Amino acid sequence: MSYQRSHNELSMAGKPACVHLRSKAMYVTGDLEPTDQDEVSGHSCWCNRTQHSVGPDQQSVERTTCIAGRDCYRATR
Repeated sequence: MSYQRSHNELSMAGKPACVHLRSKAMYVTGDLEPTDQDEVSGHSCWCNRTQHSVGPDQQSVERTTCIAGRDCYRATR
């Protein structure tokens, strides 16, 4: 069976990200809202408040999960 890549994350990435979300791609491309599918689904994210891959609410930090609805979420300015 051949390897197939799935990008279901793109639907969630359309929502505004938390202002505290950081990623390596953000510093390389300068885009808070990446358009490349590999950047959206990348696993090199961290929270600027905790400086870790776990947010203040003890949940995983990812582009698809750091959206409105989390207690620690802050809208981008």
